[in-house]
Amino acid sequence: MRQIGPLFGVSHSAAHQVIDTLGPLLALTPARRQRIDQITIVDGTLISTRDHRLAAPSKNYRYSTNLQVAIDAYTRLVVALDDPQPGNRNDTIVYRTSGITQKLTGRPVMADRAYRGNPEVIIPTANPPTAANPSGKRT
Repeated sequence: MRQIGPLFGVSHSAAHQVIDTLGPLLALTPARRQRIDQITIVDGTLISTRDHRLAAPSKNYRYSTNLQVAIDAYTRLVVALDDPQPGNRNDTIVYRTSGITQKLTGRPVMADRAYRGNPEVIIPTANPPTAANPSGKRT
């Protein structure tokens, strides 16, 4: 408040009163509860960090952590995050060991090919099966 007040030429107590009065009026309406059957998209990201207790040298030769992020496919809002794991672990292992699977129990989960070892994950194929190519493999 001491920084906001001088910006508008008022005292910090006046700025506090204005924010207290207008804050509830500007607040967003609470989001409705999401349906549990909507598809969730999961992917891992490497986050560089200087904390060497949790981080490990990864493919970009920096100390980083692997963080799994799950978003709702329709609203694109974050549904769940996990505990960060060392950055030298691949996405399949981090997905299994991080605890995000418990947070997403009962929801259909979609991910890329890096999650191939997890049977509960839906992995879309680049070449869907057709009548001419029933296996969906490239010929």
